[in-house]
Amino acid sequence: MAGVRPGSSSFSSPLSMRNFIGLSLLLCLTLCSLDKGFALAEADTHTVDLRSLFPATTCSPSTKGNKRKASLEVVHKHGPCSHLAQHKATATNHTQILEQDQVRVNSINSQIFKKLNGNEDLSQSKATTLPARWATSQGASNYVVTVGLGTPNKPLSLVFDTGSYLTWTQCQPCAGSCYPQKEPIFDPSASTSYTNISCNSTDCIQLRTTTKFNRCVADTCLYALEYGDSSYTIGLFATDKLTLTPNDVFDGFFFGCGQKNEGFINGTAGILGLSRNKFSIIEQTIQKYNRFFSYCLPPTASSTGYLSFGAPDGASNAAVKYTRLTTLSLSSDFYGIDVAGINVNGKKLSIPASVFSSPGTIIDSGTVISRLPSTAYTALRDAFRAAMTSYPLVPGPDEFLDTCYDLSSYPTVTYPKIEFVFGDGVTLELDATGIVYFLNGLKQVCLAFAENDDANDIAIFGNTQQKNMEVLYDVAGGRVGFAPGGC
Repeated sequence: MAGVRPGSSSFSSPLSMRNFIGLSLLLCLTLCSLDKGFALAEADTHTVDLRSLFPATTCSPSTKGNKRKASLEVVHKHGPCSHLAQHKATATNHTQILEQDQVRVNSINSQIFKKLNGNEDLSQSKATTLPARWATSQGASNYVVTVGLGTPNKPLSLVFDTGSYLTWTQCQPCAGSCYPQKEPIFDPSASTSYTNISCNSTDCIQLRTTTKFNRCVADTCLYALEYGDSSYTIGLFATDKLTLTPNDVFDGFFFGCGQKNEGFINGTAGILGLSRNKFSIIEQTIQKYNRFFSYCLPPTASSTGYLSFGAPDGASNAAVKYTRLTTLSLSSDFYGIDVAGINVNGKKLSIPASVFSSPGTIIDSGTVISRLPSTAYTALRDAFRAAMTSYPLVPGPDEFLDTCYDLSSYPTVTYPKIEFVFGDGVTLELDATGIVYFLNGLKQVCLAFAENDDANDIAIFGNTQQKNMEVLYDVAGGRVGFAPGGC
């Protein structure tokens, strides 16, 4: 048997155990005589002890870290592997995470709406949670790396984000305000390699064109980023030495030196921007890494992953499935993917491919729960529920996650496998850790997908679905790859 099914019981007497063994042998003989169709059905499910997917109270570093190129350890900012002390003694606030996640999704879609509709006003209800025209969104980004900045280099914990184009950190003297962070706030006056960018330089002009923010102070270029929850960072546009590893050091790295930073509560020092804009780390390190990076998000908050720069060698590339990256007509900064369908239990759902084509789909490291168009989400939810009828359905949080189960009475649970099918025929099977979200322990285990609010909202392949697989971005080659069991 694949695992203990709902309604099974334990055995306490020798007679019961003998009967159970005999019955098991009979079932084995019977099942082994069936055709391959049954074997396929069993292979299309996950049978797991969900407790094994819970984060532990102590850190268990991964032994599969990617050491091929410049590689940074990735930790979950709410887990025991993170040194952000304020998160160690408190339970994860999933309500806050999901609220921030929706803020991020709104922020991403605001950029799409504004480019789609020009300066057309949005409804007040949506506009209240949307950023300004020049905004990006940090939202609920959960994964943190540590880099060095300055000469001598100072370690800084930054959230890494494929949806952000500019790396920024808080800077002394915090002329406006700074929020509490774990490491000492970066002091540019203590770095011999720090330089402000002139207001009339071509780099400042390009930044203003990108962000639509046009401010300078004493001939020094300023940057500004506002987020969907009204948090923001404003400061000096500058360069300094960036240190990833002792062998991977970059002089003259463009970044934002934040002088007024409001609304952030995560304890990190800022953001490492990985999008396709000129000022992202991907474009600034093009001569060494040729726009290639990869990461593996850890399966639980008590384990570690990695963020690596540079292409893998041929031997370690064998298990990777590549599909093409697309550029959204409404935004070139995000990494688009061509989703064409979804399989559940090995069967293709009845979803027209056109459902995903407009306005498109992005892959995003900062969105926690994947968002799907209404037609696709309904088909996925219904298929998942049909496969889970043996388990008690319980209410979700405010209909955001509407397919949740109380699984606290089951030693193991069997739930269907989910695959994403891309337009070029590549099929990606999600890891068992990337299908459900533990909202309230085993008492509220939810399908980790949500329905878009609006037909014009972008579909988002979020970070829960990317867990425990290596995700490889060959930006120069126009493709993104996936390899199972990456960390």
